[in-house]
Amino acid sequence: MKEVTVIGAGIGGLTTGIRLLKNGYRVTILEKESTVGGKINQIKNKGDKFDLTASILMTPQNYIEIFNYANKDYSKYIDLVKLDTMYKVFYQDNTNYEFYSDISKTIKFLEGINVNLGIDYLNYISNSYRKYILSNEKFLNKPMENLKEILNFEAIKTAIKLNPMESSYKYTSRYIKDNKIREFLLFQCMYIGIDPYENSNLYTLIPAISQIYGLWYIKGGMYSYIKSLEKLVIEMGGKIYKNTVVDEIIIDDGIVKGANTSEGKYLSDIVVCNADFPYAMKNLIKLDVNKDKYTDKKIDKLKLSCSTLIIYLGLNKNYKNLKVNNIYIGDDFKENIQAPFKGNLPNNPSFYMYCPSKIDHSVCGDSKEILNIMVRVPNLEYENIEWNEKLVKNFRDKVIQSITKIKGMEDIEKNIIYENYLTPKNMEKKFNAYKGCAFGIAHNISQIGFLRPHIKSKSVKNLYFIGSSTHPGNGASVIIKGSKLIVDEIIKNS
Repeated sequence: MKEVTVIGAGIGGLTTGIRLLKNGYRVTILEKESTVGGKINQIKNKGDKFDLTASILMTPQNYIEIFNYANKDYSKYIDLVKLDTMYKVFYQDNTNYEFYSDISKTIKFLEGINVNLGIDYLNYISNSYRKYILSNEKFLNKPMENLKEILNFEAIKTAIKLNPMESSYKYTSRYIKDNKIREFLLFQCMYIGIDPYENSNLYTLIPAISQIYGLWYIKGGMYSYIKSLEKLVIEMGGKIYKNTVVDEIIIDDGIVKGANTSEGKYLSDIVVCNADFPYAMKNLIKLDVNKDKYTDKKIDKLKLSCSTLIIYLGLNKNYKNLKVNNIYIGDDFKENIQAPFKGNLPNNPSFYMYCPSKIDHSVCGDSKEILNIMVRVPNLEYENIEWNEKLVKNFRDKVIQSITKIKGMEDIEKNIIYENYLTPKNMEKKFNAYKGCAFGIAHNISQIGFLRPHIKSKSVKNLYFIGSSTHPGNGASVIIKGSKLIVDEIIKNS
């Protein structure tokens, strides 16, 4: 029975561990923090439980699949609820729209705005969903370990059909003429940390799969999913060591031997690294000969995703105007959406608001309502921004001022009884997120599929990688999918 060391108990490390355990491997997971989950974590305060980052659950089948893989009944681990309202969207002119998981309700609403808007939206969603099906079949569900996977007739034909060079903005504009609806759709394309005005229309699959499958909620918040994975690892005989900092992946003559940590050496036949790929290459692998092409110089040239500032609020009042998932669209949308990718803080930010207490009172303690506000901001590559208390406070005030423009939320400031923040600096320090990027390296056209860091090292035998910066990409459900690709490769190569 082969020993596997997994570095990092993020969602990639946990799901990879579960799959390996199911296939008879002995698994040890090493986590530097006192809790599992990586960036999918939790803040607790007087009974309030805030999801630290991830909160939007699409493609529920991917979350369920890991339990099926382990021959477990998912309903004994998590309680999934389908949301009626996918999003409530607020605009600066005091209008607000609701989009529903039931596409027929969404279309009916859109036809009330413009008789042609419903069919235009349906065409947009169906064609974007077609891109998702093709991407899944030809790229996302393949390990992309060799050129044969992309340099073949079927893959090339698929790439032509996908037409990835057109931007999300241009593609969306061909279907959707209503500016407010278009901005709502483009905002969703930002979920993986890209500029929708410059990057590939492939990411219009995000609003498409949201509408096709609906949005879901796990009772207790996203962190309850992480806790269920931790429970499953332990039940299956895996070991998780917390407060254990890995400082080196041990490599001898091109073969991985384990990991060196603050608590000693962990020797194994196979290592799966769930640490952020650029961080791992710069810090955990010491010799260039073992880094494939990803030397420090190469890492410094990678295109990076933006970061996120998250504001956590405990509120002494229920706000009836909110749903679980809310979006605020500010004025000068394009200018402010592009600001983080040019190294600037948006002057009039658009942002996402997550309010799980709308349907789940178990997340509340002292507060009557809890609210996460997520704003895209520059990563730490841009040194002109100093993430000190003054800057955070000023930017926070700007965001709160925008929220007060929402009807029924004019008094939010005086009802805040708890407040906390997560900045790019926090992400870098706590999660080893390279340059404080919230979404790993960017998903531009030169860094996807075969061109993205691979899941299997070419220069070190039995060393594998999983996470936001490797194939197939970032996002919780995509990383869960990636864990299956890795384990299939490990089994094939064992």
